[in-house]
Amino acid sequence: MIATTDAPSHPAADRPAGPVAHDGGLGRPPHEPAGDRRRRSGSRAPRRPAASLAVNGILLLGVAYMVLPLLWLVFAVTKDAKGLYGSSAFSPGGAFLENLQQLMTQDDGIFWRWLGNSVFYAGVGALVCGFVALMAGYAFDKFTFRGKNGLFGFVLVGVLIPNTATVIPLYLLAASIGATNTIWAVLIPAFCNPFSVYLARVFSAGYLPDETLEAARVDGAGPIRSFLSVGLPMLVPGFVTIVLFQFVAIWNNFMLPLIMLQDRDLFPSSVGIALWQSQVQQNPEFSTLVIAGSFVSILPLLLAFIGLQRFWRSGLSAGAVK
Repeated sequence: MIATTDAPSHPAADRPAGPVAHDGGLGRPPHEPAGDRRRRSGSRAPRRPAASLAVNGILLLGVAYMVLPLLWLVFAVTKDAKGLYGSSAFSPGGAFLENLQQLMTQDDGIFWRWLGNSVFYAGVGALVCGFVALMAGYAFDKFTFRGKNGLFGFVLVGVLIPNTATVIPLYLLAASIGATNTIWAVLIPAFCNPFSVYLARVFSAGYLPDETLEAARVDGAGPIRSFLSVGLPMLVPGFVTIVLFQFVAIWNNFMLPLIMLQDRDLFPSSVGIALWQSQVQQNPEFSTLVIAGSFVSILPLLLAFIGLQRFWRSGLSAGAVK
């Protein structure tokens, strides 16, 4: 008869082979990084409440600076002339429809002609400027020619010059060829913008790889066809972003059409509203026309940004992701 005994269990056999780190019973290696220990224990890095409050305060001031005038306009357009000056700034009124009706019928509805002029000037000018700027930025980015850097530096100098400083020289040039008081006096200066050229070069460098154009050249495409068939479709987000920026710039442009135009039928909405504003002191009823015209004139801008936001948002992030 053979006596048998149960084999003793060996806990060490259940553990993986190799050196075992002694952690003093705490369950972690002795050289664990401090950051890992903080994450394991759930502790967080100390915050700086003063810096957070300062940053949030600056952001709130910026939001108030941009939102409060629009909010005041929304409430003001609902008031008549008496309520506009005799009630709280942010209290609603009941004259919204009356103000719009007065705006539509004043001077045989000339405001709608001014609004159509603004849409025409801003739309045509922005589209042509976007295409011209895209071609120029594409050339500065992809082509090599003599004087390239110097010419681009000259374009950057143009970015630093404010538009109001060029109004009088543009007027003298337009007067020398008899183009004042015409639509071309407003459109032609809007066909090119130095800042748009700079943005176009940035977009071309971020969206259009050189290898793609090289493959098009290998397939037999010339420079023009490479730009139209390959480059332009890939630069659509940049094109839309440039068009939106230029659209807003032309829409808000006041000095150039004010100097160039004398015919009321050619005024954009900005100059037309300023014309009504000059008559408020003699006739306070024009104040409601100014408010209603300002309210209606911002609606095309809102529609343009809302309708094209997916393009310009992706365009603004050009180069952010490699």
